[in-house]
Amino acid sequence: MLAPVIATLVLIALWEALVAANGWPDYVMASPSDLVPAYAQYWELFLVMGWQTLWRTVLGLVIAVVVGVGLGMVMGFSRTMRDALYPLLVGFNAIPKATVVPIVALMFVGAHDFNTVLIAFMISFFPIAVSVSIGLSTLEPEYRDILRALGASQATIFWKIALPKTLPEFFGALKVAVTLAFIGTNLMEIVSPHGRGLGALFDSGKTNSDYPLMFAVLIALAVLGILLYYVVVVLEKIFAGWAERSPG
Repeated sequence: MLAPVIATLVLIALWEALVAANGWPDYVMASPSDLVPAYAQYWELFLVMGWQTLWRTVLGLVIAVVVGVGLGMVMGFSRTMRDALYPLLVGFNAIPKATVVPIVALMFVGAHDFNTVLIAFMISFFPIAVSVSIGLSTLEPEYRDILRALGASQATIFWKIALPKTLPEFFGALKVAVTLAFIGTNLMEIVSPHGRGLGALFDSGKTNSDYPLMFAVLIALAVLGILLYYVVVVLEKIFAGWAERSPG
């Protein structure tokens, strides 16, 4: 824990010094010391809005894992399905999600929780599906042949060989998906007329020209993203720690 704490303190010190050296007002670049009053004044809002952002993001991410793993398995075990679905997934992922958010907000007006979870899912499932597909499609055929010769079923091959081999790629993609899910949640919270969560708090700060509050929201989002990222790291060490290699 010591290294990231020291790095964070150094970054905060450099940030404070940079703002002071340039004499920037808080509407150009708020310093860390400008954020303390914002947290002190709105701490209850940060707790309530932060929880709303967090649970929607986590739910969208869980759905992305379920759908992404399912699609990845279909594409990983079937060359035909992989050829059929890959172009569609790539085309969907190439569409900027910032352009999709207003459409979703208008399609489901008033259903803010559903809208937010949907965008979090849409923006984060692609890397999971691709990683699982690649992990399964690159499984060495020798392993399958040996297990089949020993009388193993397709399910046994999946649980004993395919799934463990895919776990490192899966958790690598999940780390990326965590940050993407927060981006999707925040976009919807800002754009939606019924927005809640940290995105809505950011939009409120923008409306009232409360720039320290806006920067405070950004830092709060970063903290939530880091916390959820390290949850994934812990899960990775539990389920795929065997794949970690110490640097030579």
